[in-house]
Amino acid sequence: MNKLNCPRIILGAIAFLVVAQAMHIVSTMLTMNYYTDANYFAVWSKIMMPAAGPPPAEFYYYSLAFSFIIGLIYSYIYTNIRNVIKGTTIKKGLKYGFVIFLMVGVPYFLTTYLLINLPQSLLVYWLIIDGLLTYLVGGIAIAWLNK
Repeated sequence: MNKLNCPRIILGAIAFLVVAQAMHIVSTMLTMNYYTDANYFAVWSKIMMPAAGPPPAEFYYYSLAFSFIIGLIYSYIYTNIRNVIKGTTIKKGLKYGFVIFLMVGVPYFLTTYLLINLPQSLLVYWLIIDGLLTYLVGGIAIAWLNK
């Protein structure tokens, strides 16, 4: 097992948080019509939408905290497997991000499609932007900060 560098793991988590939030903002801007459509109000959590209108500040605090926790997990795992992944730092990050996408993003998409009545186009946006792009760019950031 590799010697853990806690400050780098934390920096990796912060970098993932920034990437995830940036990608989510892009995704939200492209799909805002779904969030404002009254047909879907019942789908959104009470944390996100306790009433009609924009989410309260608490939603953003939860979102930041959850992204940081996810980033910590991904950064910690990367530090333990980085020597197994071949290539430059960027290629390692892309490979790692793609594996996360296959293990987390695709199953999330498939189960969400089965369980929640949301338009397929919204789910595809989430899959590509909030999933694939976030994991690829986040993987690169984590790999770069945990060389």
